[in-house]
Amino acid sequence: MVTYNGAPSAAPLLDLRGISRRFGALRVVDELSLRVAGGEALGVIGPNGAGKTTLMNLIAGDIGVNSGQVVFDGHDVTQLPPQERCRAGIARTYQVPHPFVGLTVFENVLVGAVFSSNLSEKAARPRVREVLQMTGLLSRADRLAGALPLLDRKRLELARALAARPRLLLLDEIAGGLTDEEVRTLIETIRSIRASGVTIIWIEHIVHALMAVVDRLVALDFGRMVTEGAPKTVMQDPAVREIYMGIDAVEEIVP
Repeated sequence: MVTYNGAPSAAPLLDLRGISRRFGALRVVDELSLRVAGGEALGVIGPNGAGKTTLMNLIAGDIGVNSGQVVFDGHDVTQLPPQERCRAGIARTYQVPHPFVGLTVFENVLVGAVFSSNLSEKAARPRVREVLQMTGLLSRADRLAGALPLLDRKRLELARALAARPRLLLLDEIAGGLTDEEVRTLIETIRSIRASGVTIIWIEHIVHALMAVVDRLVALDFGRMVTEGAPKTVMQDPAVREIYMGIDAVEEIVP
């Protein structure tokens, strides 16, 4: 049984069953098993090279597993390509935003809405406006994406993922490069997305941002799970402290 906020549920939304990925002789994800309940916000931490982004790629289908299964909503999606996983309800952001710089903000999100759901442009437009409102971009809808500052590019990356109406949203270091104030703004946006019912898996080096949002933390190192549990408990784990070279991230929690 999977529990979320103390309430049991019969099956997880995402169930990773012993997944592994090798690049040559290097095993980047090593027989990792992980369950994520519907409505949960899960944070993933670990040093560079721990396998975090590879894990996201395996869930989204950007690369395939060498062994194990990816089960989403009770269905084995291990062999599905990324576009089919997106239509099934898995969407993601990338560390470095890559918008269509010659299109407007509205057009960028419209492309995501149309191609992720097979909607017509006319049918997708209300969803685009809804997503732009949620991510704080509605007032910038007519601006060219190439003219946006970094925070708004990050918001646009979020908006394009949300246009697909995901049930599971994968966030890959979306707070990287932002100022403290911009991180606080982004936290509020992610909280509102989570409150709308979207399940979130968030990789982030800015640990205090994770601590402000997630219910549970997973620590990875060399492609294996070091520990998982309540965020404060994980950050106080001796093995996690060793990985982070004694950095006490808990002191930086955003209220």
